[in-house]
Amino acid sequence: MAMHGKNFLMVPGPTNVPDRVLRAMHRNSEDHRSPDFPALAKTVLENMKVVFGTTTGRSFIFPASGTGAWEAALTNTLNKGDKVISVRFGQFSHLWIDMMQRLGLDVTVFDVEWGEGLPIDMLSNCIAKDTRHEYQAICIVHNETTTGVTTDIAAVRHILDRYNHPALLMVDGVSSIASIPFKMDEWKVDLAITGSQKGFMLPAGLGMVCASPRALERSKKNNLPRVFFSFEDMIVNNDVGYFPYTPSIPLLYGLKESLAMLMEEGLENVYARHRRLATGVRKAVEAWGLKICCKNPKEYSDTVTAVVVPEGFDAQQVIRIAYEKYNLSLGAGLMKVRGRVFRIGHLGDLNELMVLATLAGTEMAMSEVGIPIKLGSGVAAASEYYMKTSKQVRGLLNNGK
Repeated sequence: MAMHGKNFLMVPGPTNVPDRVLRAMHRNSEDHRSPDFPALAKTVLENMKVVFGTTTGRSFIFPASGTGAWEAALTNTLNKGDKVISVRFGQFSHLWIDMMQRLGLDVTVFDVEWGEGLPIDMLSNCIAKDTRHEYQAICIVHNETTTGVTTDIAAVRHILDRYNHPALLMVDGVSSIASIPFKMDEWKVDLAITGSQKGFMLPAGLGMVCASPRALERSKKNNLPRVFFSFEDMIVNNDVGYFPYTPSIPLLYGLKESLAMLMEEGLENVYARHRRLATGVRKAVEAWGLKICCKNPKEYSDTVTAVVVPEGFDAQQVIRIAYEKYNLSLGAGLMKVRGRVFRIGHLGDLNELMVLATLAGTEMAMSEVGIPIKLGSGVAAASEYYMKTSKQVRGLLNNGK
């Protein structure tokens, strides 16, 4: 059966691509070795650093997903057999750990219940005992998209500094960077990793890494093999405005436009918008009488909310009905939480009405499954919150200009 109207893409990535970005990408192929090309390449590489929150780091763009960016960060800075620490609290932290192990790294894994955040005391004790500085890196997911948990990267940096530990701090910011505050220099992050399909409002296809000077020094002498993801090859070519192989030119033009949009709005305004839209979603979940997968309100994600369905119900049925009957795409529960949660993405090119329509479609789907909620309750709660805070946001936006 044909569906009318536009699909409501409300998964936590890929996100909606703004018309401005679509138009910027809609162009014929061009020579990526032309004299004009460096103007594009150097612009996006430099402007990305603003979003990462660094003046000292160096940015890289690989024609890959965030998974490729993970691999680039690991293989350019570590040696086979190096000891690293990571925390598994969702599918994406699990997959990164799996990659570390398959690359031959010796990974100490702290497993926590999915829905919980970083075990700060356990991390602190581990680092305190490592007086010989055997651990070479701590690898942390900033925003675990599976469960909607945002971790405190500043707290991890505090542990490393307290014990004067030289381990590299690697952070997966795939679903956080360009949506919620990320302060690479302030937190002394050594490798920050993200992708194009979330806060940058682009299709998937660009894996982005920003490396600190310390990480770049490590890359000159480590022994894990890399070719496609070589920092060294990128640096040699990027310095003169080119890439070591054919880049995705339409995506680079799209990135240039998305960066312009982020700068025009102002990053603080971007973060405030995401916080406000996310709070409206959380108000709706509360009004439904349901629980959020993230257990600590201080760790609630401003880019995705994982909603727990009551016992006896299958979240996959909510997702199926939302898509088949209302053309609404909600995020599925992954691995351990499959069938137990559905996820509402609220990041990227998004406003209040898009969120409210999503909440309405979600309510209808839940009601059809038989979940006992009051139709309209979540929409009303979110609407009331957005109306109360609209003047505050307009003032913030005006000040940003």
